[in-house]
Amino acid sequence: MVSTNSLKNGMTLNIDGQLWRVDYFQHVKPGKGGAFVRTTLKGVRNGKTVDRTFRAGENLQQAILTKRALQYLYRDGDDFVFMDTEHFEQTPVPAAALAGGAKWLKEGETIELVFHGEEVVDANLPASVELAVTDTEPGLQGDRVSGATKPATLETGAVVAVPLFINPGETVKVDTRSGEYISRA
Repeated sequence: MVSTNSLKNGMTLNIDGQLWRVDYFQHVKPGKGGAFVRTTLKGVRNGKTVDRTFRAGENLQQAILTKRALQYLYRDGDDFVFMDTEHFEQTPVPAAALAGGAKWLKEGETIELVFHGEEVVDANLPASVELAVTDTEPGLQGDRVSGATKPATLETGAVVAVPLFINPGETVKVDTRSGEYISRA
């Protein structure tokens, strides 16, 4: 149990059987009446954001989350199969638990997964990844000065806007949070 007086951004709470991450909180002491805490909570499983108010000093249940580094092996239907490199046991992870990060996964890459009990609730991807360009229009001489972009398909199937001078077969660095091209690798 954790008091609403000691909430912190990023803390995960178990409220009514649902996991919620604290995005924002504010302790309010009005001139009249009791103090309260305004929060903005984001659903860990569904990504829904809600505003909720609690009485000051109210106890909430904190969710216990564990992090483990697992190696991505392959995709099996809608699931992604990861392997624990210490015990060699395989864990299927639904695509919804990866929250859109699935398009940046390369086979053999090690990713930190967040578990609540035995269920994967989130994946901590690196800030940027280096992926090879598999398909795009060829670059032309003189296309280096303009700020124009073109779509490029990467080895994982993700489509990213890249500068005109990028050719198929080149490796590019992409920001996993925004999906934007950063630089050549």
